[in-house]
Amino acid sequence: MKVLISDNLGSDGIDILNKEEGIELDIKTGLHPEELKEIIGQYDGLIIRSATKVTEDLIEKATNLKVVGRAGIGLDNVDIAAATRKGIAVMNTPGGNTITTAEHAIAMIMALTRNIPQATSSMKQKLWEKKKFQGREVFHKKLGIIGYGNIGSIVADRARGLQMDVLIFDPNISSEKIAQDGFTPVSLDELYSKADYITIHVPKIKATTKMLNKDAFAKMKDGVMVINCARGGIIDEEDLYEALKSGKVRGAALDVFETEPPTDSPLFTLDNVIATPHLGASTAEAQSNVAIAVANQIIKYLKENTVINAVNVPSVTGETLKKLKPFLFLAEKIGLLQVQLIQEKIDKVELEFTGSFLKDDDIKAIITSFLKGLLTPLVNDTVNFVNAPAIAEKMGIKVVTGKAIESDYTNLINTKIFAKKKTGIIAGTIFGKNYPRIIRVNNFRLEMVPHGHLIFIENNDRPGVVGDVGKIFGESKININRMTVGREIGGSNSVIFIKTDAIIPDEMIQSLSKIENVLSTMALDLGQGPENGEE
Repeated sequence: MKVLISDNLGSDGIDILNKEEGIELDIKTGLHPEELKEIIGQYDGLIIRSATKVTEDLIEKATNLKVVGRAGIGLDNVDIAAATRKGIAVMNTPGGNTITTAEHAIAMIMALTRNIPQATSSMKQKLWEKKKFQGREVFHKKLGIIGYGNIGSIVADRARGLQMDVLIFDPNISSEKIAQDGFTPVSLDELYSKADYITIHVPKIKATTKMLNKDAFAKMKDGVMVINCARGGIIDEEDLYEALKSGKVRGAALDVFETEPPTDSPLFTLDNVIATPHLGASTAEAQSNVAIAVANQIIKYLKENTVINAVNVPSVTGETLKKLKPFLFLAEKIGLLQVQLIQEKIDKVELEFTGSFLKDDDIKAIITSFLKGLLTPLVNDTVNFVNAPAIAEKMGIKVVTGKAIESDYTNLINTKIFAKKKTGIIAGTIFGKNYPRIIRVNNFRLEMVPHGHLIFIENNDRPGVVGDVGKIFGESKININRMTVGREIGGSNSVIFIKTDAIIPDEMIQSLSKIENVLSTMALDLGQGPENGEE
């Protein structure tokens, strides 16, 4: 079997692949996309870092490709949906660079505090500007950490060693867990108002894109220092520039940017900005760790069909996978729908089953798929089919499996999620052999195809609502792919799920919410459909 390494990879990983019997390794880095397309059809496995773009066009040419392995965590450069449709496993190595990235954030805090880069530059110009670069101590200063995942928790631990007072905001981790670890759980506004330093350790998802913006900076302490070693785009760079110029933000340390490389960023004209070229994971140890991990994962998959850290393939194989695939797909979509509808921190989930898939291993795989869907909007590419249960446990989500339930359906997956103020119920089944359907959303009965861009509308069950909704779609020239209506069990409300081919703009959501008898509207994204394309 042939494996191509198209980006620079640590020598430890290359050695493992070269020594593996049955693996023929090629290393061709820096290829132009068209050059890569010409040769990709030869390979069973592809190993990348961040430079190679695994686009839908490339995947179409990859006639023999079975697996893409990313030496690192971020998968922004991989079209996962296209790979999934082609049956290509996509893997990353989420644990290999957590310590390195956390240490880089601490280094940025210290360099920013003591003006080390600026003072170094001054010294190299043969200047001695001792007063100009006076710093301050981090001792007993308040460090606000946004995101208490694998990296954020390490930053917190290292900051404790510096005797900083650590404030944590993470809506997905219980306050009890944070307090138990010895840190102070706070709301986001409280973090903004109290922190002397703010460091970001969250994935870039819809909820976090440009979360540090003009409004956020206005809530912060005067003279706050901001550090971003997570993802570019979480900070609105234009708003940060204005906050730095005004003095609201005393300094910023940035390792990541909205556009990389950021060739003409106005931030670089400011003396109170220090920057590094995405070095968070750039240590010898981290590069060795991820290289070894991705090499072993590729070998295990190609030679044993063993799945490790895949973001789009559950950890079951052979006949079991063939039998369970529709249910795994359905469970993941139910989880994805649950988290988008509940919009609160989840404390507990319950799953009940009816059908022919009631073996313990089958149930375990389906629960994992459900958790993968539930957690993906919260932690993005950190979660996969291997670590979803562990991440749920760390987030304080209790998972309960119920006994088989009586049902009018041959097969049924029934899920309940519990938050502080809400409870969500969603059930689904498989029609025929391969037709997944959502058949219940809370107290509403319906039959919904669970994928694609959706608009969710809850309304009083009165004449004219559907017509008014259709009118807005027509005026906006947006095609309705499918419309599903469900009526409340024993109640007077209805829900409408509208599937579209394109993302609905926010202004259209606002127009829909103003329709008489409409109670609420929401845009949802359930991702791509099943591999066989069946509705």
